[in-house]
Amino acid sequence: MTADEVRSRYLTFFKKRGHIIIPSASLVPENDPTTLFTGSGMQPLLPYLLGEKHPQGDRLVDSQKCLRAEDIEEVGDNRHTTFFEMLGNWSLGSYFKKEQLSWLLEFLTEEINIPKKRLWVTCFEGDEKLHLPRDNQSAAIWKELGIPEERICFYGSKKNWWSRAGEPENMPKGEPGGPDSEIFYDFGTVHDPAFGENCNPNCDCGRFLEIGNSVFMEYIKQEDSSFKELPQKNVDFGGGLERLTAAANNDPDVFNIDVLRVVIQKIEQLSKKQYTNTTHQKSFRVIADHLRGAVFMIGDGVFPSNTGEGYILRRLLRRAVRHADVLGMPGDSLKLLVQGVVTVYKGAYPNLVAVKQSYKIEKEISGEEEVFRMKLQYGMKKFEAMAMNKAISGEDAFQLFSTHGFPFELTLELAKEKGISVDEKEFRAAMQRHQGVSRKGAEKKFKGGLADHSALSIKYHTATHLLHQALRDILGKHVFQKGSNITGERLRFDFSHSQKMTDEEKKQVEDLVNQKIRDELPVSYEDIPAGEAVKLGAIGLFEKKYGDKVRVYKIGGLDVESGKVYSLEYCGGPHVENTKSLGHFKIKKEEAVSAGVRRIKAVLE
Repeated sequence: MTADEVRSRYLTFFKKRGHIIIPSASLVPENDPTTLFTGSGMQPLLPYLLGEKHPQGDRLVDSQKCLRAEDIEEVGDNRHTTFFEMLGNWSLGSYFKKEQLSWLLEFLTEEINIPKKRLWVTCFEGDEKLHLPRDNQSAAIWKELGIPEERICFYGSKKNWWSRAGEPENMPKGEPGGPDSEIFYDFGTVHDPAFGENCNPNCDCGRFLEIGNSVFMEYIKQEDSSFKELPQKNVDFGGGLERLTAAANNDPDVFNIDVLRVVIQKIEQLSKKQYTNTTHQKSFRVIADHLRGAVFMIGDGVFPSNTGEGYILRRLLRRAVRHADVLGMPGDSLKLLVQGVVTVYKGAYPNLVAVKQSYKIEKEISGEEEVFRMKLQYGMKKFEAMAMNKAISGEDAFQLFSTHGFPFELTLELAKEKGISVDEKEFRAAMQRHQGVSRKGAEKKFKGGLADHSALSIKYHTATHLLHQALRDILGKHVFQKGSNITGERLRFDFSHSQKMTDEEKKQVEDLVNQKIRDELPVSYEDIPAGEAVKLGAIGLFEKKYGDKVRVYKIGGLDVESGKVYSLEYCGGPHVENTKSLGHFKIKKEEAVSAGVRRIKAVLE
């Protein structure tokens, strides 16, 4: 079974049960400074899970592009990837446990033909200290559906509880959360005692593969730290498309599914090596995963750089280059893998085959490979200088890796050839410290994916709408938003424009935005059919796909002379109620981001 088949059957299955199919959000969250990438299906929908009304209704389904970059170095086993698709269905107060679990089992066993005898489930065992009850209801439903008691396991809040803050004791007052029920596929392989005496669904020996998780958001934390049932109980299901496809094929290796196998086969052709040779499998998997992720990142407007999203893309591509060398692939061959990814995904993600898009992706990947090879030459000089001491410290090796992109494996190989030592233990310690800092930063950034809704951030969010329209008024109608990043201290706005703005143009844009602020324009929104929004002239975020019904924010009342409001954009909000509260708008910097894309950084004073 192909990934396309699983995705299509899933969306159709839930559409028949009253769900509206919504499009995948961009890999780069819109107007969300809290996280670099969309890392789960529920991330773009959190405002609605927390109470806002969704314009498409209370039953939703989608396949969301996701990227998790926290553990790039660990990619290489048979199931972990950085890029993946998350199939998701949501009930915003419409249905709850019985419908969710019965539909999920029906989809798995009847739509993608997974044998019921292969399925195990887990439920929340409760927390006596916090007076949170054991989820006997979910367990009873599973039992009624034919999952025997011996394949229903209970775990504590570390495994079977969901909230944005993690375990229930860490939840702040007013935070919603609830138990979840995970479902696992049993490949029936022999348990490896290295992972413990007994096997269970959460064992890492390879026998079990988690293929889905139904979150039941039913509690809210009170001022006295007790928990109260929510008046609106929501369902949030997420299941990895790649893992579901692997389970449907009874193959524990996700790299054998069609969307990754197409890249593996091209690597075999270029390297003249076989994927089945276990000596080379890690390199095949790293290249296939990182290349696919890079294609989607560039397709969503990310370009290699030394900061933010661009830095993650750069790391992926440089690791892919290193493993391409391990396999003996010709130089500048990563770009030859792009077309396979584009071809296998073009039905679900047509933006990858837009005019010259695949050529642009190939060009970016080829350029990054060329730059990295030059870096490797520079890193070699640094290595040779360090090697003069007849020993390389772990800190120096880490400096080579982190600053110059020089792979640690290469340091070890060169040192071995010269008969000098490398303090590997010290290097690993430095790496752990670095990863610890990164993870803490990620935890701080990703509070469940919800954008910062502070008063200042809301002001900056509104100001981007004024800036967008002002740029179109001054520079021309070719200007469209290409991305933004907002904090409580400034806004960053990327837009399509081929040349540097003059000082006069920047002043004209500033003056126009400030004039609209002084005009005290009202800000409001309306949920309307997408076709009507198009007729009204609403503008949206570059190539983002929208659903049948959209939320459109307008700034200003109807202008008598033009017959239009000043700004009309697709957006999820939130915004101020009137531009008079924004203060004074000031452009601090205007610069190039990539070919045809400029960036403005601005503040409200």
